[in-house]
Amino acid sequence: MKYRSHVTSEIDESIVDGEVRVAGWVDSVRDHGGLVFIDLRDHGGIIQLVLDPADAPAEHELAHTLRNEACICAAGRLVMRDPEVVNPNLATGTVEVRTTELEVLSRAGVLPFQLSDENVDETVRLRHRYLDLRRERMQRNLRLRATAVRAMREYLDEHGYVELETPVLTRSTPEGARDFLVPARMRPGNFYALPQSPQLFKQLLMVSGFERYYQVARCFRDEAQRADRQLEFTQLDIEQAFATREEVYSMVEGLFAHVWERTIGATLATPFPRISYHDAMLRYGSDKPDLRFELEIADLTDAWAETGFGVARGAIDAGGVVRVLAGPGAGRFSRREMDELTDYAREWGARGLAWFVVEEDGSLRSPVAKFLSDEEQRVLLERSGAAPGDAIFLMADTEATTCRVLGALRTHLIEILQLEPSSDWAFAWIVDPPVFDWDEDEQRWSPNHHPFTAPTDESLDLLERDPGAARAKAYDVVLNGFELCSGSIRIHDQDVQRRVFEVLGIDRAEAEARFSFLLRALEMGAPPHGGIAPGIDRMVMLLAGEQNIREVIAFPKQQYGIDPLTDAPAPVDTGQLRELSLALDLPPSEAGQAGTSAAVGAGRDG
Repeated sequence: MKYRSHVTSEIDESIVDGEVRVAGWVDSVRDHGGLVFIDLRDHGGIIQLVLDPADAPAEHELAHTLRNEACICAAGRLVMRDPEVVNPNLATGTVEVRTTELEVLSRAGVLPFQLSDENVDETVRLRHRYLDLRRERMQRNLRLRATAVRAMREYLDEHGYVELETPVLTRSTPEGARDFLVPARMRPGNFYALPQSPQLFKQLLMVSGFERYYQVARCFRDEAQRADRQLEFTQLDIEQAFATREEVYSMVEGLFAHVWERTIGATLATPFPRISYHDAMLRYGSDKPDLRFELEIADLTDAWAETGFGVARGAIDAGGVVRVLAGPGAGRFSRREMDELTDYAREWGARGLAWFVVEEDGSLRSPVAKFLSDEEQRVLLERSGAAPGDAIFLMADTEATTCRVLGALRTHLIEILQLEPSSDWAFAWIVDPPVFDWDEDEQRWSPNHHPFTAPTDESLDLLERDPGAARAKAYDVVLNGFELCSGSIRIHDQDVQRRVFEVLGIDRAEAEARFSFLLRALEMGAPPHGGIAPGIDRMVMLLAGEQNIREVIAFPKQQYGIDPLTDAPAPVDTGQLRELSLALDLPPSEAGQAGTSAAVGAGRDG
């Protein structure tokens, strides 16, 4: 027997008086005395079934036994609804099926939650994800995701890119986060790593002459879970030979414009603004600023070079900075609220936070205003851009601490002041970041992006002499406060690659042991090349207007990498460990809690 002749979205008034057969799930059952009404839901929408005991007594009786979410098949004649019962909220709201056949394909037990309930605990939702995914919201989000991926492929195919696959089992390489490790049974004591990104393989494809590559790639990083981050994620991996940064910018802007138009019908303004990494940190305290809001941090260090204000004087003398951020309308905050903001700043590493309220006459009210000269107060007002009714927040500390704290405070003020965004979509390129960051804990240089990012031509002479001043041919696309994708022009010269390794503490012997395959390839006519990798999960989260990345992933993990659906990670038996030549070194109590699924571990896109 055929289960259906039509999907709900194919049913309209043009086939009234015709016979239809539909199949799906019971969205609701309503008994109106003699008639029973069933809303049947499939992936196309909802259609109303009407069961009249005079037409089909057995089916009418069967309908009384149905619970929501039972899987059914029904057939009958499509008729017009009476005008007074037309449902304008349904695409099929003018028609209904006078049902003469009804079959229960699968009954539903007691539901753990109702699909209409929007306040279900997330763990319960994920434990019963197969049910949760039937919700209209989740169906919409995942279909939006499919449309976005299809649009990406359309754009790249049209521009001559070739879709190729790279290995999932590879070797561990340093890309900024911990690897997930997979023990190799046939080589005891050796491990594969799951890829943090296909970085080295896509570079090898450029050497191989494919020139334009892309892949919808699954990647794995053992790092802390957040609302916008998962242990396993999907990125659109792109690489192009003979590419300049300008060519990458143009390609990516065209890609996003195509995706936004195809998915939500939005037109993006291109080209995107470009902001240097240095300016982003100075003006917004973040390398992924939300540019829908005009709040900017201002620097007072040069103007206050001779200040007598002790806190500022001490920071400047120690090589630090003095910076301020104005909060529009924040002058209304009470002393308690100001103290709460100071506590918030301390949570982000500040030793303190000075505040000033701009009075209606333009004067400053603050516990520390008396320590400032008239000229210093004038400069404070001028550079902060504050107006009467605003508040000014001042920090004096190291540059890194001041950026971190004022960047976090900026985001916090946007939220608590409920500021209105100036646009729906604020894209920007963040360019020219450092090649290296200094790791205080390890007392060594680490890559700001990854070890294969090319320094700018002007920075080549700085690699050994002044690594902290070297800038990279790297770039991020940020959108509404999120990093949407990250990429760079790669190193294609073996000598430069070895020099970067040496700055990172990877000597010649270690480089040969870990990267000989890459170094050999760079000797074989490697072309200049570069690429980028948009995060698909995060992009769809923003397109869907969701606040949590788990709402656009079919089967996500929760905090600590737990999967409530399958209860993974889970113990494995000792026989499996023995086959892998592994033994656990855990106290019995911990072994029972942590499971026996051996060492796992998880860098940055692009």
